[in-house]
Amino acid sequence: MIKFEHTLFALPFAYMGLILGNFYVEGTWPSFHEFIWTTVAMVGARSAAMSLNRVIDRVIDGKNPRTAKRAIPAGLISVAEVWLFIIVSFLLLFIAAFQLNLLAVKLLPLAVFVLVFYSYTKRFTWLSHLVLGVALGFAPLGGWIAATGRADGVALLLFATVALWTAGFDIIYATQDLDFDRKEGLYSIPARFGLLPSLWISRFFHFLSAVGFILILFFAHLHWLYGLGVLVAILLLIYEHAIISPYDMSRTNTAFFTMNGTLSTVVFLFTTLDLWLWFG
Repeated sequence: MIKFEHTLFALPFAYMGLILGNFYVEGTWPSFHEFIWTTVAMVGARSAAMSLNRVIDRVIDGKNPRTAKRAIPAGLISVAEVWLFIIVSFLLLFIAAFQLNLLAVKLLPLAVFVLVFYSYTKRFTWLSHLVLGVALGFAPLGGWIAATGRADGVALLLFATVALWTAGFDIIYATQDLDFDRKEGLYSIPARFGLLPSLWISRFFHFLSAVGFILILFFAHLHWLYGLGVLVAILLLIYEHAIISPYDMSRTNTAFFTMNGTLSTVVFLFTTLDLWLWFG
């Protein structure tokens, strides 16, 4: 029911926020305690969010030929079983937050609200992609808060950068359902503006995201290794948009899954190597 590769979009950025926050504020690596509970929080949050989406959208998924074979509409798992999984996942998130710090606990209601709210947004606004961006942007922000107990300007810049990157690739993903969304009266940027304008909006969001990654280089006092990682990430974004066009969207899944899972991992690894090289 849940694809592990979806978690790969957010988990590297959660670790990036955790590590970068520690060095930016305290000049040290995160503790084993912080690393473990950040991981538990991410597993709980992503599992709950994706399961909620499957439950809330089960009727829509059943009508859509692309999603009709998903576990719930296909009858492979019951709604009750999924709700039990959601409760357990949120419980993991709550336990992890209480193991980290007070700010993490205080922000729990906001995080849960966004995770639940996103699944309903396609019913009334084409800005749903940005709401998903906010949800995934909480990954690096949550990692930073787990490390420091506060949200600095760099943390908010990282949050906005990841949010725009997420919104950009979600628009590409949503092009697959353009006709279905219009037929069912659902809202998305592709359904509202059409295929070609949507691809340009996605490119604009990814341009802003690239600018954000570059700004982090200076504001977080990083070095050339991080800059090299950002260059690779920008090249991946360029390639992502080069392999799709209004005339050939056959490689949408490659652009969505492979490129973005690789990008988040690359940025995280180069950030870690940069800090290791300069600070040991």
